[in-house]
Amino acid sequence: MRLVVSEKNIAAKRIAEILAVGKPKADKVYNTPVYRFRRDGEDWVSIGLKGHILAVDFPQTLVHGGDGWRAAWGEGAETPAELPDALSTPPWPKKSKPYTTDGLDLKSWKLASLPYLVWAPVGKSPAEKEIIRALKKCAKEAETIVIATDYDREGELIGSDAQGLVREVNRTAPVLRARFSAITKEEIESAFSQLTEVDHALAQAGESRQDIDLVWGAVLTRFLTMSKYSGFGNVRSAGRVQTPTLALIVEREREREAFVPETYWVVRARFAARDAEFGATHSTARFGSEEAAQAAMAAVEGKTAATVATVEKRRRSVAPPAPFNTTELQAAAAAEGLAPARTMRVAESLYMNGLISYPRVDNTVYPPSLDLQQVLSTLATVPNYAEHVRTIAGAPLSPTRGKKETTDHPPIHPTGAGDPDRMKPEEWKLYNLVARRFLATLSRPAAIEGTKVTLEVGGETFVAKGDVLVEPGFRAIYPYGLKKDEQLPQLAEGSEAGFLGAELAEKQTEPPKRYGQGGLIQEMEKRGLGTKATRHSIIERLYDVRYVESDPIEPTCLGRAVVDALSAHAPRITTPEMTSELEAEMDAIASGRSTRREVVLHSRQLLAKVMEDLIANVEGVGEVLREAVTEDAKVGKCPHSGHDLLIKSSIKTRSNFVGCSGWPECDRTYPLPQGKIEPVPEPCAECGTPQVSVIQFRQKPQVRCLDPECASNHEPTVDIGACAACEAAGREGRLIAQRNPRTLKRFARCTGYEECKTSYPLPAQGAITATGERCEACSAPVVVVETRRGPWRICIDMSCPLRDEPKKGRRTGGRGGSRSRRAPSE
Repeated sequence: MRLVVSEKNIAAKRIAEILAVGKPKADKVYNTPVYRFRRDGEDWVSIGLKGHILAVDFPQTLVHGGDGWRAAWGEGAETPAELPDALSTPPWPKKSKPYTTDGLDLKSWKLASLPYLVWAPVGKSPAEKEIIRALKKCAKEAETIVIATDYDREGELIGSDAQGLVREVNRTAPVLRARFSAITKEEIESAFSQLTEVDHALAQAGESRQDIDLVWGAVLTRFLTMSKYSGFGNVRSAGRVQTPTLALIVEREREREAFVPETYWVVRARFAARDAEFGATHSTARFGSEEAAQAAMAAVEGKTAATVATVEKRRRSVAPPAPFNTTELQAAAAAEGLAPARTMRVAESLYMNGLISYPRVDNTVYPPSLDLQQVLSTLATVPNYAEHVRTIAGAPLSPTRGKKETTDHPPIHPTGAGDPDRMKPEEWKLYNLVARRFLATLSRPAAIEGTKVTLEVGGETFVAKGDVLVEPGFRAIYPYGLKKDEQLPQLAEGSEAGFLGAELAEKQTEPPKRYGQGGLIQEMEKRGLGTKATRHSIIERLYDVRYVESDPIEPTCLGRAVVDALSAHAPRITTPEMTSELEAEMDAIASGRSTRREVVLHSRQLLAKVMEDLIANVEGVGEVLREAVTEDAKVGKCPHSGHDLLIKSSIKTRSNFVGCSGWPECDRTYPLPQGKIEPVPEPCAECGTPQVSVIQFRQKPQVRCLDPECASNHEPTVDIGACAACEAAGREGRLIAQRNPRTLKRFARCTGYEECKTSYPLPAQGAITATGERCEACSAPVVVVETRRGPWRICIDMSCPLRDEPKKGRRTGGRGGSRSRRAPSE
């Protein structure tokens, strides 16, 4: 039997479908899906992992004895540990945590343990026990094992780990490697006909990153958390790549704040010729004084005609774009509303379904081995692209080339025919971007004709400019970022044009723009921060820990404080240079010029020096963070004491609430509605309590008063009908529509709820009106919900048998209950 090991279940299924003679049979080994099929007269089994099935972690304790330090991993397992001689050893002067009789407890978060954690060995333990169990069972019976994980550092590491697990139960079967750039029939067949070996140098490069990121992330995160909370409360995150990336955002914000705007004046005028109006700007684009601008306005006042002084026309060529690599795909998708992290999740799905090539690449040059005509033939079957394919398929293909050329994978390109009717909207959006970019790289340049006209009025000169796309070229298929044509009427030198008047505008120079997510991805690549596979997740992490907000990206007070504190006491970790240096060293591992041991040791040495400086200044760091957390948590003033109201966390319930900073003198608290909370400057008009904006999933933001007893939070109840359960039991029960002021959720609950337990969720938005009708399928009341698109009739029972029917709904206008299960505003 041949065993194929893929990175994910969906890949295992797709590979089985491609390789199988006939249809593969879905099966399970223990609880893990596998796919059995026949090929070349052999039995094959395809199994998918869940990415990394081994987790990295530190030992539970470090123990010191006669033979030096040892790492204790639990269940009696110990391994040697190499720690510097400069670190103290037992017996300790005090025995409180993290100190133990013969070593240190690394699981307790204490500052004293951090210098030791820097040097603690990193071990691996099963993260997916059921999958590992199934993998070993299949491997025990296999005569040949083929590793078919993604071909990059992470994929090679996952494959190397799988090989190690396989070898625990089968020491003789050959372990081979299939490398491919797309999950298509051609690619998979080619990969399995040219099997090679696992690249352990590449895997070691991936493992070194895993080790380094664990050590740096754990040590810095524990330090920031403990310096702020003395070991308790919310975790404050930091990392080798995350921190300098955050510093870039803060640095840009500081540039904006330090920017001193300069005032200038602009004079614009309107003209008319050949029944068309057009605008022009004074030849002095920016007047440095209002007096000079007013003088120009005075010179043209009362004039009705202008003379065309010059007409210049120039044609310029715009080259097609280079092929997509990961960074450029993320930047282009961000401009279309897809955040980088979301882009990569969607791209991974498209790749697994055979629609695009491998999405984590640096390459921007198509290799000679890529059959461009074959890709065009595939796209010709998609109606959206067929016409453009015909215009380029007949001529010799001359694709554009980017600046980066690598040999691992080709640039991102379509590998299958997408269907917008069968794909999710975001999947089609990204696929369409990739397909059009590919076609653009094979298309002719676009030609733009630019026209510049100068007009004279009362001795003042105005300039009008227009651009017209005269030869679409690649723009016919790739309209992204294309500006609208600005066409000027046909004008001849010496002719007259009507002067329709001028206006004076006072303006100021703008500060540098904040980074958008796509722009930050590009800046990270430029500075050597992270890799194509990790940059999007770093940005997502900054949002998750609330160091940044909005897009374009703005640092929070806490994010700024983290950078300020670390910059003051350990400036090197906030700059890209150290991170990019380690990235280069990991590249050296992949190419065989260095080893994992050397690179990880160097990174520990760098971190040890950083921690010396930070621990010596822990109080100063903590004070900066405390002030920032308080500033970010403010939602307004307490109406009772005048102190700040702060968003706080309950240690007991782990939920958030609003409490007065004047505690214990003022014990005023308010519950927080569910959802993302943002302060609102204006207090409630009803009671004067601060308000917050509540942002819930797929809902428009709602401004709510914090006081649940405020009249503004009360919504009239609506009797929507009799309770069927109570009727059946011979009781009186009415279903009352109401809103919970704390959660903002609406529901209909029976007045006899204690006995019948009948309650239904209701749409969060829109006035509800009872109809007096009941659903013919479940007897629940039918109501009308007012939405932005008009009234909507729904049965309120979400478990109604008709719920799984198409959600067509029906606008009101006649009698009869709709069988729609959900209002569009839910």
